[in-house]
Amino acid sequence: MNLKSLLSLSIAIVTVILISCACKKSSKTPKAPDPVVPPITAPVASDVAFWLTKGDQTALLEKQNVALNFSATLNGNTTIEVDDAQVYQSIDGFGYTLTGGSATLINNLPAATKDALLKELFSTEDGAIGVSYLRVSIGASDLSAQVFTYNERPAGQTDVSQDNFSIATEMTDLIPVLKKILAINPNIKILGSPWTAPTWMKTNNAFKGGSLKPEYYQSYATYFIKYIQAMKAQGITIDAITIQNEPLHPGNTPSMYMEAKDQAIFIKSALGPAFKSAGITTKIIVYDHNADRPDYPLTILADAAANPYVDGSAFHLYGGNISALSDVHNAYPDKHVYFTEQWVGGPGNFGNDLKWHVSTLIVGATRNWSRNVLEWNLAADPNYNPHTPDGGCTSCLGALTIGSSVSRNVAYYIIGHASKFVRPGSYRIGSTQNNTLANVAFKNIDGKKVLVVCNNANTEQSFNIKYNGKMVTTALPAGAVGTYIW
Repeated sequence: MNLKSLLSLSIAIVTVILISCACKKSSKTPKAPDPVVPPITAPVASDVAFWLTKGDQTALLEKQNVALNFSATLNGNTTIEVDDAQVYQSIDGFGYTLTGGSATLINNLPAATKDALLKELFSTEDGAIGVSYLRVSIGASDLSAQVFTYNERPAGQTDVSQDNFSIATEMTDLIPVLKKILAINPNIKILGSPWTAPTWMKTNNAFKGGSLKPEYYQSYATYFIKYIQAMKAQGITIDAITIQNEPLHPGNTPSMYMEAKDQAIFIKSALGPAFKSAGITTKIIVYDHNADRPDYPLTILADAAANPYVDGSAFHLYGGNISALSDVHNAYPDKHVYFTEQWVGGPGNFGNDLKWHVSTLIVGATRNWSRNVLEWNLAADPNYNPHTPDGGCTSCLGALTIGSSVSRNVAYYIIGHASKFVRPGSYRIGSTQNNTLANVAFKNIDGKKVLVVCNNANTEQSFNIKYNGKMVTTALPAGAVGTYIW
């Protein structure tokens, strides 16, 4: 073979190889481009941490990466001055009512989901909101699937000595959930409230309405003692009890009517002495109803024989003005004030509900001496169940909706803006009152200051936070809530 032929053969072989490689390459799926990784934003240096929730839900209890550093620079903005030389009431906590229905929904979640959810709610770790106070019902509330007490008897029978008292009904859901919560936060405060006494003690022998018969006052005091002792036997300390949920509202299922004079008689003649004799240190809190009737707790506190047994008064705000809490505090400054219930009506309006609840309760209740703020209730399903038939709340939106998944509603963020940062044992401290920028300040036992601000205006508001003669400048969008910590 001559040189020319050899060269032609070599070119042919190389061409075949190149065509073959090209065919193999074209038969493969093209390689996807490498994903674009957004640059990591380094945290900025800031004297003040800032957490934000917007009414349009584009920020939900979200930490902001902004520099808020104190300086001596002056400007013409509105200024909220925080003054920790002004010290007011100690704070017990922020949280929810753990209704029987809430407990059932949570307890029925898959184990891993349930554990993660409870940790998110009650832990103080990153990613959790640190709920520090719970209210539970003594027996059924109207957000239980069925009505019950801890000592119902067949028609015509009584049990004055409470020998048949039993919390067995709670062993399915409430007790197991509470035990898991206490494993996460052993110091959480728990308030117990009854919606009714056992029906055989009542004037109408029914769950709904009626009043407690005076001849059963001593027996009902024993009922409370057995409840506290039974819960303690399960490792659950009841920090306080109210004597009757909404005593002036006998239309709920269950419910019981109790006038102020009768509550005073019950305390001084039965409950107070019985607690003392049994060595029960659980606090006795009166009223537990709307702020439109401050005369109710004032009547009891004015009774010289009842007063020594009473720790304080509890309020809801379905009527009246939050300032009524200060009226009661000012009349009896040695007695405590609590805010124990407020609902969000489903389906709700996130922006409006956020603004009203934060400015009126997180800010308003604590500025009027409340040691806690509790939202009603922790959880419901997508149809606002469970609730009792014929008189239970049919549109109570939980802080959580638990169905095929768990969603977080406005009350989760209302409470979270305080519970995550304001720890039990903190004190409310002075801050400049401002209706447009509703605010309240606290000092934690570790020395950190917390300022919660709600922008009630329809426009963004720029303002200063002043502390110890220096200021930081910040801004809140219309209807937004900010918590500032330094």
